Amino acid sequence: MVAGKDRHGDLITAFQAARGTAGLAVLEGFHAVKHALRFGAPLVKVVTVDPERLRHLARSLAPDVEGPLLQAAEPVPPEVFDRLAPAPPDTGVLALARRPAVDARGLLVTPRQAPLVFLERPAHLGNVGAVIRAAAAAGAAGVVTTGPHDPWHPSAVRGAAGLQYALPVARLEDDALPAGLAGPLIALDPEGDPLAAGDIPAGAVLAFGSERRGLSPELLSRAHRRVAIPMTPGVSSLNLATAVAVALYSWRLAGGVSRGAEASRPAARPGSEGR
Repeated sequence: MVAGKDRHGDLITAFQAARGTAGLAVLEGFHAVKHALRFGAPLVKVVTVDPERLRHLARSLAPDVEGPLLQAAEPVPPEVFDRLAPAPPDTGVLALARRPAVDARGLLVTPRQAPLVFLERPAHLGNVGAVIRAAAAAGAAGVVTTGPHDPWHPSAVRGAAGLQYALPVARLEDDALPAGLAGPLIALDPEGDPLAAGDIPAGAVLAFGSERRGLSPELLSRAHRRVAIPMTPGVSSLNLATAVAVALYSWRLAGGVSRGAEASRPAARPGSEGR
């Protein structure tokens, strides 16, 4: 009995410590764990409060990862599970996984076949996660952020449903775009030219500002072009992730993704990505 208590105490400590450990990601909820497994995340620990419910979720929503997920999942009592995260997910599963090593500067200066999303000092972790989710769906080359918020923070991972593992995601530590960007810098700016089909080059860096302040004058001065998303008169703004999705899909629908790449991606289920 004492050994079991010690084991559970070590588990609680491990999950709590992982929230501040740069090399680990905390995956909260079934869909985050599913996506991490699907895209090759090295799992360290998977726990569930209800193995039978987890089996049903995996079989009905992600049969491709059912085997490895159930094999890795360790059952824990509800009172232990409730201490592993500030807001334990309703789907009853949590995991720890190792983060991939991603060079943010390298993403910006290396030629690419799809647009790269650049977020300048985003203010909300949930929005960062939603951006990553949209970028993964649209086939972006990656997401690079600046500012204090880690795009691998558990809140961002939850907002992205674990899709940080589907494309390169990193924070630029020196907070400024490097010289020698690969591809043109396209700034999304309310004062820019209206966005039209074909305006987003395949290898562009798409820059988006913070939710309140927009892009800095320094970044705008470096932009090859400024574009604005057309909106109905009287509507003054879009959610950050929505703006990213609009820009990326204007590229995608103009022929940015081949039919072969399209066919290789699993179909999305809109609205199904709860925790």
